[in-house]
Amino acid sequence: MTESASPYMSQPRIMVLGVQPGPPPFRIVEIDGEVVGEARSITDVLQAAVAYGITVHDLDDPDTVRWVGGDKFTWSTRQAPRVREEHKEKP
Repeated sequence: MTESASPYMSQPRIMVLGVQPGPPPFRIVEIDGEVVGEARSITDVLQAAVAYGITVHDLDDPDTVRWVGGDKFTWSTRQAPRVREEHKEKP
């Protein structure tokens, strides 16, 4: 496969890693490949971006921000409970 035929993979300046357990849970933020701090909300991510001179117009733009282990709304380690199916015996 040639380089021109390979899929495009952006290298965004901001990377928000998966949720880490803690009181409260947090996500690690990397900018330009360096860990810059913890975020407990979208606001923390935006404040980190501003501190490094990055203007974020769209948090869903993968060329700007990469969300690892969830999206911009994932801030908890809790997962939705699975629905149990009751097994009924047929007579």
